[in-house]
Amino acid sequence: MKTQIISTEAGDARITWHPARQPRLVLAVSHGAGGGIEAGDLQALARVLPGHGVSVALVEQPWRVAGKKVAPAPKTLDVGWRGVWPSLEEPGLPVISGGRSAGARVACRTAVELGAAAVLALSFPLHPPGRPEKSRAGELLGSGVPTLVVQGGNDPFGKPEEFPDGAFELAEVPFGDHGFVVPKRAQITQEEAVTVITDAVVKWLGSLG
Repeated sequence: MKTQIISTEAGDARITWHPARQPRLVLAVSHGAGGGIEAGDLQALARVLPGHGVSVALVEQPWRVAGKKVAPAPKTLDVGWRGVWPSLEEPGLPVISGGRSAGARVACRTAVELGAAAVLALSFPLHPPGRPEKSRAGELLGSGVPTLVVQGGNDPFGKPEEFPDGAFELAEVPFGDHGFVVPKRAQITQEEAVTVITDAVVKWLGSLG
């Protein structure tokens, strides 16, 4: 594991690398608007994927590195993501652009422009809770590259059945909320829920060639 500080036009970002021994891909994945790279799903991917030939770069947006508690506007998030991209490409491998929640939106919005090989959208916030009319489906449908959405079955930002038809794959984490947390009474354990996530991502990445 190694850490890099990258200067961007939005401030300093930080990349924490979890390298594979013989990598064939890089998965660059960022956090949401309410948390950082300590999120359980991001940490699970960083643990599991290097064993499958995928180096994982956990990216902290400049606002998190600066210690701020509130994320800036989407355009500023895009600026930070663009700023780290050259460092993600340095290993010379195809880069999968990923993120959870707000980070998933960034990945979708910038994928074609940055030349991402694919997009991994964790807990894509299809709409604000209770406001399905405020749909962000256009960002997801416009990613322009192979896309996998991993969504909790009880995500208030958009349940799997609310997603439109489109050129993306969707994997459901049963009973999971926006953070993929499952209630104690659920028919799967928290550990099993995390395994659903990592298994779905491993299978999808394998299908990308």
